Amino acid sequence: MCTTPWRITRVHKETRDTFTMSFEPEDEASRMQFSPGQFNMLYVFGVGEIPISISSDPDGSELISHTTRKVGLVTNALGKLGKGSSIGIRGPYGSSWPIDQARGKDVVVVAGGIGLAPLRPALVQLVSRRDEFNNIILLYGARSPEEMLYRKDLKDWSAHLDMQVYVTVDRATVGWNGMVGVVTPLIQRAPFDAENAIALVCGPEIMMQHATVELHRRGLSDGNIYVSMERNMKCGVGFCGHCQYGPEFVCKDGPVFRFDKIAHLFGKNEV
Repeated sequence: MCTTPWRITRVHKETRDTFTMSFEPEDEASRMQFSPGQFNMLYVFGVGEIPISISSDPDGSELISHTTRKVGLVTNALGKLGKGSSIGIRGPYGSSWPIDQARGKDVVVVAGGIGLAPLRPALVQLVSRRDEFNNIILLYGARSPEEMLYRKDLKDWSAHLDMQVYVTVDRATVGWNGMVGVVTPLIQRAPFDAENAIALVCGPEIMMQHATVELHRRGLSDGNIYVSMERNMKCGVGFCGHCQYGPEFVCKDGPVFRFDKIAHLFGKNEV
């Protein structure tokens, strides 16, 4: 796939250092379809390129949205751009969340911090196809109330009668009346049938390690747990080798993996 120019149509500040940008193609032929969990390569002209998961509705408008945090040269440059600016985009790349395989099952979504961004398209699709699934449970943890993403979405999802949303923060601040603590202990309290459930997990790697342990305790097998391993990706097509994970390449074979494919590598140092 070649890089094509896209124009920024909206910039929304999620937290002090995290923002969501929406884009439209400058050429109609560049419009794209994607599956929940896939990513694009975003190129800031004259600065560089970075892989970022798509966070918009797969079945919605023709705009593409990405949520990212200012953590490096490219993301800081991206954060300085405003509405009307152009960037280059190529994609989509990678594997996706198993929405079709989740039909008729309970779906447990476990997200930590900015890990909610790669899961947002899956959540939007689960809600829009609500009658195809049993229970839908979202467990979301943020460092503090001020660092929570998609507050409007969380409010809307919490109000949805057919969806259960549990939000917790590591550190409470003034005005917070919700739960306090890390997200993974909530798995033991979540109302799902482990014999007929599928789990989607994304967040910091240490959080995902603990999440898989708790899911195992509830009775989920590795074949029913999916994790997004967005680590060290650089080229997006498996050529550079930066994201090699054992015999796999995260950008090409992932970023979404069924856990039994990588369980033997997960959490090991130097892998």
